[in-house]
Amino acid sequence: MPNDTSRQFLLAGLVLAVLLTACDQRADESEARHKLLPSVGFVADAARGEARFDVYCARCHGAGARGGRQGPPLVNAIYRPAHHADLAFYWAVRDGVRQHHWQFGDMPAIAGLSAEDVADIIAYVRGEQRKQGIQ
Repeated sequence: MPNDTSRQFLLAGLVLAVLLTACDQRADESEARHKLLPSVGFVADAARGEARFDVYCARCHGAGARGGRQGPPLVNAIYRPAHHADLAFYWAVRDGVRQHHWQFGDMPAIAGLSAEDVADIIAYVRGEQRKQGIQ
């Protein structure tokens, strides 16, 4: 029969295993929720981005990202890569944005888009900007 010290070590080990398992699960859930960038090796596709833009972004930012009644045009020199890097778009989708360039109010976070979806949208918007000579 195990002595009291053995039981205490066994109990402590069991408690530690349960806590580590719970922490791992929470970390996995948090990482999935807050994943900002696409997976390594992912190649963005502007055509997929246009389709996602039309569903998630066009109602505010307008057709072709040219602006609308509720949001600014993304095909604008203000959003050129040198002023708003791609990372700013990832943050905007994940966290929302406080109004700062335009008078449309704050942009809310956009639910339902993966980091890969956002990469596709960025590829689309950057392509539209290049068509207008914005680089």
